[in-house]
Amino acid sequence: MTVNVNLPANGYDIKIERGILKKAGEELKLNRKVLIVTDDGVPSKYAETLAKECKESFITVIKQGEESKNFDNFLLLQKVMLENGFSRKDCAVALGGGVIGDLTGFAASCFMRGIDFYNIPTTVLSQVDSSVGGKTAVDFMGVKNIVGTFYQPKKVLIDPDVLETLDKRQISAGLVEAVKMAATFDEASFAKFEEAESLEDLDIVEVIAKAIQTKADVVEKDEKEVGLRKVLNFGHTLGHGIEAACSDVRLSNIWEDAPYEKDMHKHGLLHGECVAIGMLAMCDTEVKERIEKVLDKLDLPTKVSFDFDKALSAVTHDKKQNGKAISCVYVKKIGSYEMKDMMADELSERLATLEI
Repeated sequence: MTVNVNLPANGYDIKIERGILKKAGEELKLNRKVLIVTDDGVPSKYAETLAKECKESFITVIKQGEESKNFDNFLLLQKVMLENGFSRKDCAVALGGGVIGDLTGFAASCFMRGIDFYNIPTTVLSQVDSSVGGKTAVDFMGVKNIVGTFYQPKKVLIDPDVLETLDKRQISAGLVEAVKMAATFDEASFAKFEEAESLEDLDIVEVIAKAIQTKADVVEKDEKEVGLRKVLNFGHTLGHGIEAACSDVRLSNIWEDAPYEKDMHKHGLLHGECVAIGMLAMCDTEVKERIEKVLDKLDLPTKVSFDFDKALSAVTHDKKQNGKAISCVYVKKIGSYEMKDMMADELSERLATLEI
């Protein structure tokens, strides 16, 4: 399946196909120098498979995690390209999750004022959301995604087969972005989540394709996030605050025997888990109840313990501020949305409802 993102100057295709990584050379222009950026959580065989498709490849492995989306690694990628004689005719490929996509895209947008950039997302989260739309960035001074560019990839390849190496927690967290898009734009797709008894009942390829089509439609109408695209931030305003504050957490509804519970306590919440919780404070009661039931089916948290002051500080310093108020996405009815400007005191009250 191919989804085309129709933009005036920077349109591109997103191709979804099992096994497509192994024939990336047929889909991408790799007959040149290629910077392959991945992280140490991605199986090395994926980068090796991609490298075989390139004329000349340079694999750079970044440490897994949001903390790696920083200026040190941005400069590392510039250094690798400069020292290996990259020119404007060469390219960079992101092979990993959202962190790798954001970092690689930003590096590509800046090197020699912009070289070709391809994205091959390897997590559910990046496949359904962050690989589409051209947002690139690094975190700075504790603020997430505060320095970056809009820089569209030349093409995106989505291989559902690479998801087989992910654990259940990563898959569930990634699906949150698909739930988010269904909750705000597509009641029929949301109903699919409600009809499924568990994660295993979902057709993951269908979910990915539907989410991508929804996001592509939004990006086509609002490439630079001046209006409609802001709706994709549903759950993110408070979610980012929780993410910044959660280094040691307790969760309300995760199975006690979940194989990833110990890892969750050690490393905090994943981005998708934070967005899941953040959505619940930005909707009417009936909508909240419906979303909670879907999150329960996906074994995702609905409440969390966190450093409240740290979370609120991160929320009120979020880049989506509008004067003293912060523009937030609110859902009164599944499949629709509205934009609300909320003051710090109201956000504080809503954030408090998410604590255990």
